[in-house]
Amino acid sequence: MITDTEIKLKGIQILAEHLGDVETERFIALIQREQFDYTKWREGLDEELPIEVISRKAMELRKRSTK
Repeated sequence: MITDTEIKLKGIQILAEHLGDVETERFIALIQREQFDYTKWREGLDEELPIEVISRKAMELRKRSTK
């Protein structure tokens, strides 16, 4: 089992690798700012989708959950 610090570090590294530094910072800010149920969002998410489609689905879920 790895530590919480190691999990956070690996998560940041993965985000930065796939999104770049600026978008990683934006992602973290968005997650901290908004009420977002990551577990609910991940249910049924097809991991083969392009990042743009995943992002759009996340934004749609956020809009539905804030209404």
